[in-house]
Amino acid sequence: MNRTQSHQSHQWVLPQGIEELLPAQTRQIEQVRQRLLQLFNLWGYNQVITPLVEYIESLLIGTGAELDLQTFKLIDQQSGRMLGIRADMTPQVARIDAHRLHHVGPNRLCYIGTVLHTLPGERGGSRTPRQVGAELYGHAGVNSDIEIIHLMLTALQELDLGAVTLDLGHVGIFRTLMSEEGVDSETEAELRRLLSARAVHEVSAFCRQRELAQPLTTALALLCDLQGGEEVLERAGALIDASAAIAAPLDYLRQVVDSLNQLPGVSFALHLDLAELRGYHYHNGLLFSAYQRGSGQSLAQGGRYDGIGEVFGRHRAATGFSMDLKQIIDLTARPIPEEPEGVWAPAGYAPALQQAISKLRSEGVRVVQQLGEGAEMPPHHCRQQLVFEQDQWRCRPLESR
Repeated sequence: MNRTQSHQSHQWVLPQGIEELLPAQTRQIEQVRQRLLQLFNLWGYNQVITPLVEYIESLLIGTGAELDLQTFKLIDQQSGRMLGIRADMTPQVARIDAHRLHHVGPNRLCYIGTVLHTLPGERGGSRTPRQVGAELYGHAGVNSDIEIIHLMLTALQELDLGAVTLDLGHVGIFRTLMSEEGVDSETEAELRRLLSARAVHEVSAFCRQRELAQPLTTALALLCDLQGGEEVLERAGALIDASAAIAAPLDYLRQVVDSLNQLPGVSFALHLDLAELRGYHYHNGLLFSAYQRGSGQSLAQGGRYDGIGEVFGRHRAATGFSMDLKQIIDLTARPIPEEPEGVWAPAGYAPALQQAISKLRSEGVRVVQQLGEGAEMPPHHCRQQLVFEQDQWRCRPLESR
Protein backbone atom coordinates (compact mmCIF):
# COMPACT_ATOMS: atom_id res chain seq x y z
CA MET A 1 0.00 0.00 0.00
CA ASN A 2 1.47 3.39 -1.01
CA ARG A 3 1.41 6.50 1.19
CA THR A 4 -1.65 7.95 -0.54
CA GLN A 5 -3.64 4.76 -0.06
CA SER A 6 -2.49 4.51 3.57
CA HIS A 7 -3.56 8.10 4.22
CA GLN A 8 -6.97 7.57 2.63
CA SER A 9 -7.57 4.36 4.59
CA HIS A 10 -7.25 6.32 7.88
CA GLN A 11 -9.31 9.36 6.91
CA TRP A 12 -12.41 7.94 8.58
CA VAL A 13 -10.70 7.34 11.94
CA LEU A 14 -11.74 9.69 14.74
CA PRO A 15 -9.22 10.95 17.32
CA GLN A 16 -9.01 8.86 20.47
CA GLY A 17 -11.78 9.74 22.89
CA ILE A 18 -13.81 11.62 20.25
CA GLU A 19 -17.08 9.92 19.40
CA GLU A 20 -20.11 10.12 17.19
CA LEU A 21 -23.59 8.75 17.80
CA LEU A 22 -25.50 6.63 15.30
CA PRO A 23 -29.29 6.92 14.86
CA ALA A 24 -30.27 4.41 17.57
CA GLN A 25 -27.94 6.00 20.15
CA THR A 26 -29.08 9.46 19.11
CA ARG A 27 -32.73 8.54 19.66
CA GLN A 28 -31.85 7.26 23.10
CA ILE A 29 -29.84 10.31 24.13
CA GLU A 30 -32.50 12.66 22.79
CA GLN A 31 -35.20 10.83 24.73
CA VAL A 32 -33.22 11.17 27.97
CA ARG A 33 -32.35 14.80 27.21
CA GLN A 34 -36.01 15.70 26.79
CA ARG A 35 -36.99 13.90 30.01
CA LEU A 36 -34.34 15.73 32.02
CA LEU A 37 -35.17 19.16 30.59
CA GLN A 38 -38.85 18.55 31.27
CA LEU A 39 -38.03 17.59 34.86
CA PHE A 40 -35.84 20.66 35.36
CA ASN A 41 -38.60 22.85 33.94
CA LEU A 42 -41.13 21.39 36.39
CA TRP A 43 -38.80 22.40 39.23
CA GLY A 44 -38.54 25.96 37.91
CA TYR A 45 -35.11 25.75 36.24
CA ASN A 46 -34.75 27.78 33.03
CA GLN A 47 -32.51 26.42 30.29
CA VAL A 48 -29.63 28.48 28.92
CA ILE A 49 -27.43 27.73 25.91
CA THR A 50 -23.79 28.71 26.33
CA PRO A 51 -21.23 29.38 23.57
CA LEU A 52 -18.83 26.67 22.48
CA VAL A 53 -15.88 29.09 22.59
CA GLU A 54 -15.10 31.98 24.95
CA TYR A 55 -12.15 34.08 26.01
CA ILE A 56 -10.03 31.89 28.22
CA GLU A 57 -10.26 34.20 31.26
CA SER A 58 -14.03 33.68 31.42
CA LEU A 59 -13.79 29.89 31.21
CA LEU A 60 -11.24 29.39 33.98
CA ILE A 61 -12.61 31.60 36.76
CA GLY A 62 -11.75 30.18 40.19
CA THR A 63 -11.43 26.63 38.90
CA GLY A 64 -7.81 25.78 39.66
CA ALA A 65 -5.23 24.12 37.44
CA GLU A 66 -7.21 20.98 36.58
CA LEU A 67 -9.72 22.69 34.29
CA ASP A 68 -6.94 24.75 32.72
CA LEU A 69 -5.16 21.54 31.69
CA GLN A 70 -8.42 20.10 30.31
CA THR A 71 -9.16 23.12 28.11
CA PHE A 72 -8.22 23.30 24.43
CA LYS A 73 -6.85 26.76 23.61
CA LEU A 74 -6.49 28.69 20.37
CA ILE A 75 -5.83 32.24 19.21
CA ASP A 76 -8.74 34.37 18.00
CA GLN A 77 -7.81 35.47 14.47
CA GLN A 78 -9.84 38.68 14.90
CA SER A 79 -8.77 39.98 18.31
CA GLY A 80 -5.50 38.12 18.84
CA ARG A 81 -6.72 37.05 22.29
CA MET A 82 -6.60 33.53 23.68
CA LEU A 83 -9.81 31.54 23.33
CA GLY A 84 -10.82 28.32 25.04
CA ILE A 85 -13.22 25.59 23.97
CA ARG A 86 -15.49 24.92 26.92
CA ALA A 87 -14.42 22.00 29.11
CA ASP A 88 -17.06 22.76 31.76
CA MET A 89 -20.23 24.80 31.39
CA THR A 90 -20.56 25.96 35.01
CA PRO A 91 -18.29 29.04 34.64
CA GLN A 92 -20.32 30.05 31.59
CA VAL A 93 -23.63 29.73 33.43
CA ALA A 94 -22.15 31.72 36.33
CA ARG A 95 -21.25 34.50 33.88
CA ILE A 96 -24.81 34.51 32.52
CA ASP A 97 -26.26 34.73 36.02
CA ALA A 98 -23.89 37.44 37.21
CA HIS A 99 -23.53 39.59 34.12
CA ARG A 100 -26.58 39.06 31.90
CA LEU A 101 -29.62 38.27 34.04
CA HIS A 102 -29.12 40.56 37.06
CA HIS A 103 -31.43 38.58 39.35
CA VAL A 104 -31.40 39.83 42.94
CA GLY A 105 -32.81 36.72 44.62
CA PRO A 106 -32.52 33.01 43.82
CA ASN A 107 -32.07 32.14 40.16
CA ARG A 108 -32.51 28.58 38.86
CA LEU A 109 -30.75 27.66 35.61
CA CYS A 110 -30.09 24.42 33.72
CA TYR A 111 -28.04 23.53 30.66
CA ILE A 112 -27.05 20.73 28.34
CA GLY A 113 -24.32 20.57 25.72
CA THR A 114 -21.11 18.92 24.58
CA VAL A 115 -17.87 19.92 26.28
CA LEU A 116 -14.36 19.11 25.04
CA HIS A 117 -11.47 17.80 27.16
CA THR A 118 -7.81 17.61 26.18
CA LEU A 119 -7.58 14.19 27.86
CA PRO A 120 -10.14 11.55 28.87
CA GLY A 121 -11.03 11.10 32.53
CA GLU A 122 -9.18 8.89 34.97
CA ARG A 123 -11.01 5.81 33.70
CA GLY A 124 -10.51 6.67 30.05
CA GLY A 125 -13.51 7.05 27.83
CA SER A 126 -14.85 10.08 26.05
CA ARG A 127 -13.19 13.47 25.65
CA THR A 128 -16.52 14.92 24.51
CA PRO A 129 -18.93 14.42 27.43
CA ARG A 130 -22.49 15.60 26.93
CA GLN A 131 -22.78 17.64 30.09
CA VAL A 132 -26.16 18.29 31.66
CA GLY A 133 -26.66 20.15 34.91
CA ALA A 134 -28.72 22.42 37.12
CA GLU A 135 -27.55 25.35 39.23
CA LEU A 136 -29.15 27.54 41.87
CA TYR A 137 -27.69 31.03 42.37
CA GLY A 138 -28.37 33.68 44.97
CA HIS A 139 -29.17 31.58 48.05
CA ALA A 140 -26.51 30.80 50.65
CA GLY A 141 -28.57 28.66 53.01
CA VAL A 142 -28.82 24.93 53.48
CA ASN A 143 -32.19 24.70 51.70
CA SER A 144 -30.67 25.43 48.29
CA ASP A 145 -28.17 22.58 48.72
CA ILE A 146 -31.00 20.28 49.79
CA GLU A 147 -33.08 21.26 46.75
CA ILE A 148 -30.20 20.65 44.34
CA ILE A 149 -29.42 17.23 45.84
CA HIS A 150 -33.13 16.35 45.81
CA LEU A 151 -33.33 17.31 42.12
CA MET A 152 -30.20 15.29 41.31
CA LEU A 153 -31.55 12.18 43.03
CA THR A 154 -34.95 12.61 41.38
CA ALA A 155 -33.31 12.90 37.95
CA LEU A 156 -31.32 9.71 38.47
CA GLN A 157 -34.42 7.92 39.73
CA GLU A 158 -36.36 9.07 36.64
CA LEU A 159 -33.72 7.42 34.45
CA ASP A 160 -34.08 3.97 36.06
CA LEU A 161 -30.46 3.70 37.20
CA GLY A 162 -31.26 1.35 40.05
CA ALA A 163 -29.98 1.70 43.60
CA VAL A 164 -28.01 4.91 44.15
CA THR A 165 -25.49 5.80 46.86
CA LEU A 166 -25.24 9.47 47.84
CA ASP A 167 -21.77 10.53 48.99
CA LEU A 168 -21.56 13.68 51.13
CA GLY A 169 -18.58 15.71 52.31
CA HIS A 170 -17.69 19.28 53.27
CA VAL A 171 -14.45 21.03 52.30
CA GLY A 172 -15.02 23.53 55.13
CA ILE A 173 -13.70 21.01 57.66
CA PHE A 174 -10.24 20.78 56.10
CA ARG A 175 -10.18 24.49 55.22
CA THR A 176 -10.92 25.41 58.84
CA LEU A 177 -8.10 23.21 60.15
CA MET A 178 -5.62 24.71 57.69
CA SER A 179 -6.71 28.29 58.33
CA GLU A 180 -6.65 28.19 62.11
CA GLU A 181 -3.18 26.62 62.19
CA GLY A 182 -1.82 28.99 59.54
CA VAL A 183 -0.52 26.12 57.38
CA ASP A 184 1.47 27.26 54.33
CA SER A 185 0.24 26.43 50.82
CA GLU A 186 2.92 23.81 50.11
CA THR A 187 2.15 21.88 53.30
CA GLU A 188 -1.58 22.20 52.66
CA ALA A 189 -1.22 20.77 49.14
CA GLU A 190 0.71 17.74 50.40
CA LEU A 191 -1.82 17.13 53.17
CA ARG A 192 -4.62 17.24 50.60
CA ARG A 193 -2.80 14.66 48.52
CA LEU A 194 -2.28 12.34 51.48
CA LEU A 195 -5.87 12.73 52.67
CA SER A 196 -7.19 11.93 49.20
CA ALA A 197 -5.16 8.71 49.33
CA ARG A 198 -6.50 8.00 52.85
CA ALA A 199 -2.86 7.48 53.88
CA VAL A 200 -3.31 7.83 57.64
CA HIS A 201 0.22 6.76 58.64
CA GLU A 202 1.80 9.04 56.04
CA VAL A 203 -0.37 11.93 57.24
CA SER A 204 0.82 11.46 60.83
CA ALA A 205 4.46 11.13 59.76
CA PHE A 206 4.26 14.24 57.57
CA CYS A 207 2.69 16.26 60.39
CA ARG A 208 5.51 15.24 62.74
CA GLN A 209 8.08 16.11 60.10
CA ARG A 210 6.57 19.60 59.70
CA GLU A 211 6.19 19.92 63.49
CA LEU A 212 2.49 20.66 63.27
CA ALA A 213 0.46 20.96 66.47
CA GLN A 214 -0.65 17.66 68.00
CA PRO A 215 -4.40 18.51 67.94
CA LEU A 216 -4.12 19.17 64.18
CA THR A 217 -2.17 15.94 63.63
CA THR A 218 -4.80 13.96 65.53
CA ALA A 219 -7.65 15.63 63.64
CA LEU A 220 -6.10 14.95 60.21
CA ALA A 221 -5.45 11.31 61.07
CA LEU A 222 -9.06 11.00 62.21
CA LEU A 223 -10.31 12.61 58.99
CA CYS A 224 -8.81 9.74 56.97
CA ASP A 225 -11.09 7.33 58.80
CA LEU A 226 -14.26 9.42 58.85
CA GLN A 227 -16.28 7.68 56.17
CA GLY A 228 -19.38 5.53 56.40
CA GLY A 229 -23.00 6.00 57.45
CA GLU A 230 -24.63 8.61 59.67
CA GLU A 231 -22.55 7.46 62.63
CA VAL A 232 -19.63 9.34 61.04
CA LEU A 233 -21.16 12.61 62.20
CA GLU A 234 -21.09 11.40 65.80
CA ARG A 235 -17.46 10.30 65.56
CA ALA A 236 -16.55 13.56 63.84
CA GLY A 237 -17.40 15.44 67.02
CA ALA A 238 -13.86 14.69 68.17
CA LEU A 239 -12.59 17.10 65.48
CA ILE A 240 -13.98 20.01 67.47
CA ASP A 241 -11.12 19.47 69.96
CA ALA A 242 -8.79 20.76 67.24
CA SER A 243 -11.04 23.67 66.25
CA ALA A 244 -14.39 24.76 67.65
CA ALA A 245 -15.16 26.29 64.25
CA ILE A 246 -15.52 22.78 62.78
CA ALA A 247 -18.87 22.52 64.56
CA ALA A 248 -20.42 24.72 61.84
CA PRO A 249 -19.75 22.44 58.82
CA LEU A 250 -20.66 19.38 60.91
CA ASP A 251 -23.99 20.98 61.87
CA TYR A 252 -24.54 21.85 58.21
CA LEU A 253 -24.01 18.22 57.20
CA ARG A 254 -26.42 17.09 59.92
CA GLN A 255 -29.12 19.44 58.61
CA VAL A 256 -28.66 18.14 55.07
CA VAL A 257 -28.79 14.49 56.14
CA ASP A 258 -31.85 14.97 58.35
CA SER A 259 -33.72 16.84 55.62
CA LEU A 260 -32.88 14.34 52.88
CA ASN A 261 -34.04 11.47 55.08
CA GLN A 262 -37.48 13.08 55.27
CA LEU A 263 -37.97 13.43 51.50
CA PRO A 264 -40.77 11.19 50.18
CA GLY A 265 -40.30 9.11 47.06
CA VAL A 266 -36.51 9.38 46.91
CA SER A 267 -34.46 6.27 47.63
CA PHE A 268 -30.71 6.30 48.28
CA ALA A 269 -28.03 4.85 50.52
CA LEU A 270 -26.03 7.46 52.42
CA HIS A 271 -22.24 7.52 52.59
CA LEU A 272 -20.34 10.30 54.35
CA ASP A 273 -16.69 10.97 53.51
CA LEU A 274 -15.22 13.87 55.43
CA ALA A 275 -11.81 13.56 53.76
CA GLU A 276 -13.32 14.13 50.29
CA LEU A 277 -11.63 17.20 48.79
CA ARG A 278 -12.66 16.96 45.13
CA GLY A 279 -12.54 20.36 43.45
CA TYR A 280 -10.89 21.94 46.50
CA HIS A 281 -9.99 25.18 44.68
CA TYR A 282 -13.47 25.34 43.19
CA HIS A 283 -15.85 24.32 45.96
CA ASN A 284 -16.09 26.04 49.33
CA GLY A 285 -18.74 24.11 51.20
CA LEU A 286 -20.84 21.00 50.75
CA LEU A 287 -19.68 18.32 48.28
CA PHE A 288 -21.89 15.55 46.94
CA SER A 289 -21.76 12.74 44.41
CA ALA A 290 -24.15 9.97 43.39
CA TYR A 291 -22.93 6.48 42.53
CA GLN A 292 -24.65 3.47 41.06
CA ARG A 293 -24.57 0.87 43.80
CA GLY A 294 -21.46 -1.27 43.42
CA SER A 295 -19.78 1.12 40.96
CA GLY A 296 -16.76 3.27 41.72
CA GLN A 297 -17.63 5.84 39.07
CA SER A 298 -19.91 8.74 39.92
CA LEU A 299 -23.15 9.25 38.00
CA ALA A 300 -23.46 12.90 39.02
CA GLN A 301 -21.47 15.28 41.17
CA GLY A 302 -21.79 18.77 42.54
CA GLY A 303 -21.36 21.08 45.47
CA ARG A 304 -21.36 24.65 46.69
CA TYR A 305 -19.17 27.25 44.98
CA ASP A 306 -20.13 30.63 46.43
CA GLY A 307 -18.54 33.68 44.83
CA ILE A 308 -17.93 32.11 41.42
CA GLY A 309 -19.49 35.13 39.70
CA GLU A 310 -17.39 37.69 41.57
CA VAL A 311 -14.99 38.13 38.67
CA PHE A 312 -17.99 39.24 36.58
CA GLY A 313 -18.87 41.94 39.09
CA ARG A 314 -21.32 40.13 41.39
CA HIS A 315 -20.58 37.87 44.34
CA ARG A 316 -23.31 35.24 44.20
CA ALA A 317 -23.93 32.19 46.34
CA ALA A 318 -24.14 29.12 44.12
CA THR A 319 -24.76 25.39 44.28
CA GLY A 320 -25.35 22.86 41.53
CA PHE A 321 -24.64 19.49 39.98
CA SER A 322 -23.75 18.02 36.60
CA MET A 323 -23.64 14.64 34.89
CA ASP A 324 -22.46 13.13 31.61
CA LEU A 325 -25.52 12.20 29.58
CA LYS A 326 -23.68 9.63 27.47
CA GLN A 327 -22.30 7.88 30.56
CA ILE A 328 -25.77 7.82 32.10
CA ILE A 329 -27.20 6.18 28.98
CA ASP A 330 -24.45 3.56 28.95
CA LEU A 331 -25.44 2.59 32.50
CA THR A 332 -29.20 2.82 32.23
CA ALA A 333 -31.44 -0.22 31.99
CA ARG A 334 -33.71 1.53 29.51
CA PRO A 335 -34.04 -0.21 26.11
CA ILE A 336 -33.00 1.70 23.00
CA PRO A 337 -36.12 3.33 21.52
CA GLU A 338 -37.36 1.69 18.35
CA GLU A 339 -37.19 3.71 15.16
CA PRO A 340 -40.61 5.31 14.64
CA GLU A 341 -42.86 3.51 12.18
CA GLY A 342 -43.49 5.28 8.91
CA VAL A 343 -45.50 5.40 5.71
CA TRP A 344 -43.91 4.65 2.32
CA ALA A 345 -45.18 7.12 -0.29
CA PRO A 346 -44.73 6.93 -4.06
CA ALA A 347 -42.61 9.39 -5.99
CA GLY A 348 -44.17 12.39 -7.66
CA TYR A 349 -45.32 15.96 -7.12
CA ALA A 350 -48.97 15.72 -8.02
CA PRO A 351 -50.90 18.18 -5.81
CA ALA A 352 -53.24 15.54 -4.37
CA LEU A 353 -50.29 13.30 -3.44
CA GLN A 354 -48.32 16.13 -1.83
CA GLN A 355 -51.41 17.26 0.08
CA ALA A 356 -51.89 13.73 1.43
CA ILE A 357 -48.23 13.56 2.50
CA SER A 358 -48.39 17.00 4.15
CA LYS A 359 -51.57 16.07 6.02
CA LEU A 360 -49.99 12.91 7.43
CA ARG A 361 -46.86 14.78 8.52
CA SER A 362 -48.95 17.51 10.17
CA GLU A 363 -50.60 14.74 12.21
CA GLY A 364 -47.20 13.52 13.40
CA VAL A 365 -46.93 10.58 10.98
CA ARG A 366 -43.49 9.85 9.57
CA VAL A 367 -43.62 9.74 5.75
CA VAL A 368 -40.74 8.68 3.50
CA GLN A 369 -41.27 9.45 -0.17
CA GLN A 370 -39.67 7.44 -2.94
CA LEU A 371 -37.19 9.27 -5.12
CA GLY A 372 -38.36 7.45 -8.22
CA GLU A 373 -34.99 6.56 -9.70
CA GLY A 374 -34.01 2.92 -9.93
CA ALA A 375 -35.10 0.09 -7.67
CA GLU A 376 -35.81 1.57 -4.26
CA MET A 377 -36.76 -0.60 -1.31
CA PRO A 378 -38.90 0.85 1.48
CA PRO A 379 -37.07 1.48 4.76
CA HIS A 380 -37.53 -1.30 7.29
CA HIS A 381 -39.45 0.96 9.68
CA CYS A 382 -42.22 1.64 7.14
CA ARG A 383 -45.20 -0.55 7.95
CA GLN A 384 -47.70 1.17 5.66
CA GLN A 385 -47.79 2.55 2.15
CA LEU A 386 -49.71 5.39 0.58
CA VAL A 387 -51.88 4.11 -2.28
CA PHE A 388 -54.41 5.76 -4.56
CA GLU A 389 -57.81 4.10 -4.14
CA GLN A 390 -61.29 5.25 -5.09
CA ASP A 391 -60.05 8.67 -6.16
CA GLN A 392 -58.13 9.41 -2.97
CA TRP A 393 -54.85 8.61 -1.25
CA ARG A 394 -55.13 6.10 1.59
CA CYS A 395 -52.74 4.33 3.97
CA ARG A 396 -52.68 0.58 3.58
CA PRO A 397 -50.47 -2.13 5.12
CA LEU A 398 -47.24 -2.47 3.22
CA GLU A 399 -47.11 -5.66 1.20
CA SER A 400 -44.54 -8.27 2.18
CA ARG A 401 -41.07 -7.46 0.94
